[in-house]
Amino acid sequence: MELINLQIRALLEEPDMIAALANVSACIFEQWNGLNWAGFYLVKNGELVLGPFQGRTACTHIPFDRGVCGLTFTSKLPQRIQDVLSFPGHIACDSASRSELCVPVLVRGECVMEIDLDAPVEGYFTEEMEKEMLQAAEDIASAYLQHHW
Repeated sequence: MELINLQIRALLEEPDMIAALANVSACIFEQWNGLNWAGFYLVKNGELVLGPFQGRTACTHIPFDRGVCGLTFTSKLPQRIQDVLSFPGHIACDSASRSELCVPVLVRGECVMEIDLDAPVEGYFTEEMEKEMLQAAEDIASAYLQHHW
Protein backbone atom coordinates (compact mmCIF):
# COMPACT_ATOMS: atom_id res chain seq x y z
CA MET A 1 0.00 0.00 0.00
CA GLU A 2 1.24 3.48 -0.87
CA LEU A 3 2.34 5.92 1.84
CA ILE A 4 -0.45 8.35 0.97
CA ASN A 5 -3.03 5.58 1.51
CA LEU A 6 -1.51 4.65 4.88
CA GLN A 7 -1.70 8.29 5.94
CA ILE A 8 -5.30 8.61 4.74
CA ARG A 9 -6.29 5.44 6.57
CA ALA A 10 -4.83 6.81 9.81
CA LEU A 11 -6.65 10.14 9.36
CA LEU A 12 -9.93 8.28 8.90
CA GLU A 13 -9.76 7.03 12.49
CA GLU A 14 -11.23 10.46 13.38
CA PRO A 15 -14.97 9.92 14.05
CA ASP A 16 -16.08 13.39 12.90
CA MET A 17 -16.60 13.34 9.12
CA ILE A 18 -15.76 17.00 8.44
CA ALA A 19 -12.60 16.88 10.56
CA ALA A 20 -11.46 13.63 8.92
CA LEU A 21 -12.14 14.80 5.36
CA ALA A 22 -10.46 18.15 6.02
CA ASN A 23 -7.27 16.35 7.00
CA VAL A 24 -7.54 13.89 4.11
CA SER A 25 -7.82 16.76 1.61
CA ALA A 26 -4.80 18.44 3.24
CA CYS A 27 -2.84 15.18 3.07
CA ILE A 28 -3.52 14.74 -0.65
CA PHE A 29 -2.77 18.41 -1.38
CA GLU A 30 0.55 18.21 0.47
CA GLN A 31 1.63 14.85 -1.00
CA TRP A 32 1.10 15.66 -4.65
CA ASN A 33 3.03 18.77 -5.65
CA GLY A 34 1.35 20.66 -8.42
CA LEU A 35 -2.29 20.34 -7.42
CA ASN A 36 -4.34 23.50 -7.27
CA TRP A 37 -7.32 21.81 -5.61
CA ALA A 38 -7.97 18.69 -3.55
CA GLY A 39 -11.23 18.06 -1.79
CA PHE A 40 -14.67 16.58 -1.56
CA TYR A 41 -18.13 17.08 -2.93
CA LEU A 42 -20.86 15.63 -0.71
CA VAL A 43 -24.19 14.35 -1.98
CA LYS A 44 -26.86 16.57 -0.36
CA ASN A 45 -30.38 17.57 -1.32
CA GLY A 46 -30.22 16.18 -4.85
CA GLU A 47 -26.88 17.73 -5.85
CA LEU A 48 -23.16 17.77 -5.10
CA VAL A 49 -22.26 20.29 -2.40
CA LEU A 50 -18.76 21.53 -1.60
CA GLY A 51 -17.13 19.76 1.33
CA PRO A 52 -13.71 20.08 2.97
CA PHE A 53 -10.94 21.06 0.56
CA GLN A 54 -7.51 22.61 0.10
CA GLY A 55 -6.70 25.03 -2.69
CA ARG A 56 -8.34 27.68 -4.77
CA THR A 57 -11.94 28.87 -4.49
CA ALA A 58 -14.41 26.26 -5.75
CA CYS A 59 -17.95 25.81 -7.01
CA THR A 60 -20.30 25.28 -4.08
CA HIS A 61 -23.12 23.40 -5.86
CA ILE A 62 -22.84 21.06 -8.85
CA PRO A 63 -25.88 19.39 -10.47
CA PHE A 64 -25.67 15.63 -10.99
CA ASP A 65 -25.86 16.13 -14.76
CA ARG A 66 -23.03 18.65 -15.19
CA GLY A 67 -19.27 18.47 -15.53
CA VAL A 68 -16.74 15.86 -14.54
CA CYS A 69 -18.20 15.58 -11.03
CA GLY A 70 -21.69 15.02 -12.41
CA LEU A 71 -20.45 12.27 -14.72
CA THR A 72 -18.64 10.65 -11.80
CA PHE A 73 -21.88 10.67 -9.81
CA THR A 74 -24.12 9.30 -12.59
CA SER A 75 -21.65 6.66 -13.83
CA LYS A 76 -20.30 5.74 -10.38
CA LEU A 77 -16.92 5.47 -12.09
CA PRO A 78 -13.71 7.47 -11.70
CA GLN A 79 -13.01 10.12 -14.30
CA ARG A 80 -9.39 10.97 -15.17
CA ILE A 81 -9.55 13.89 -17.57
CA GLN A 82 -6.24 14.86 -19.14
CA ASP A 83 -7.54 18.11 -20.69
CA VAL A 84 -10.65 19.58 -19.09
CA LEU A 85 -10.99 22.12 -21.90
CA SER A 86 -11.82 19.25 -24.27
CA PHE A 87 -14.38 17.73 -21.89
CA PRO A 88 -17.93 18.56 -23.04
CA GLY A 89 -19.81 20.39 -20.30
CA HIS A 90 -16.76 21.05 -18.14
CA ILE A 91 -17.54 23.44 -15.29
CA ALA A 92 -14.70 25.93 -14.91
CA CYS A 93 -14.81 26.55 -11.16
CA ASP A 94 -11.17 27.59 -11.45
CA SER A 95 -10.01 28.83 -14.84
CA ALA A 96 -6.45 27.71 -14.02
CA SER A 97 -7.37 24.00 -13.92
CA ARG A 98 -6.37 21.90 -16.94
CA SER A 99 -6.70 18.30 -15.71
CA GLU A 100 -8.99 16.61 -13.20
CA LEU A 101 -9.38 13.34 -11.34
CA CYS A 102 -12.71 12.62 -9.73
CA VAL A 103 -13.44 9.39 -7.82
CA PRO A 104 -16.79 8.34 -6.33
CA VAL A 105 -17.06 7.15 -2.75
CA LEU A 106 -19.61 4.34 -2.88
CA VAL A 107 -21.44 3.07 0.18
CA ARG A 108 -23.71 0.08 -0.44
CA GLY A 109 -23.61 0.89 -4.15
CA GLU A 110 -24.64 4.53 -3.76
CA CYS A 111 -22.38 7.54 -4.32
CA VAL A 112 -22.30 9.50 -1.06
CA MET A 113 -19.44 11.85 -1.94
CA GLU A 114 -16.59 12.34 -4.38
CA ILE A 115 -12.88 12.96 -4.14
CA ASP A 116 -12.11 15.69 -6.66
CA LEU A 117 -8.60 16.80 -7.64
CA ASP A 118 -7.51 19.53 -10.06
CA ALA A 119 -4.13 20.46 -11.51
CA PRO A 120 -3.10 23.47 -13.60
CA VAL A 121 -1.32 21.35 -16.23
CA GLU A 122 -2.69 18.93 -18.82
CA GLY A 123 -2.06 15.24 -18.26
CA TYR A 124 -1.11 15.61 -14.60
CA PHE A 125 -2.96 12.57 -13.27
CA THR A 126 -1.59 9.07 -13.79
CA GLU A 127 -3.14 5.62 -13.62
CA GLU A 128 -1.21 5.07 -10.38
CA MET A 129 -2.74 8.22 -8.84
CA GLU A 130 -6.18 7.01 -9.87
CA LYS A 131 -5.54 3.66 -8.16
CA GLU A 132 -4.41 5.44 -4.99
CA MET A 133 -7.60 7.54 -4.94
CA LEU A 134 -9.74 4.45 -5.57
CA GLN A 135 -8.13 2.90 -2.50
CA ALA A 136 -8.76 6.13 -0.58
CA ALA A 137 -12.42 6.03 -1.66
CA GLU A 138 -12.74 2.46 -0.36
CA ASP A 139 -11.19 3.49 2.96
CA ILE A 140 -13.48 6.51 3.22
CA ALA A 141 -16.51 4.29 2.52
CA SER A 142 -15.40 1.97 5.34
CA ALA A 143 -15.00 4.94 7.70
CA TYR A 144 -18.42 6.23 6.60
CA LEU A 145 -20.01 2.98 7.75
CA GLN A 146 -17.84 2.55 10.84
CA HIS A 147 -18.46 6.08 12.15
CA HIS A 148 -22.11 6.27 10.98
CA TRP A 149 -21.50 9.39 8.91
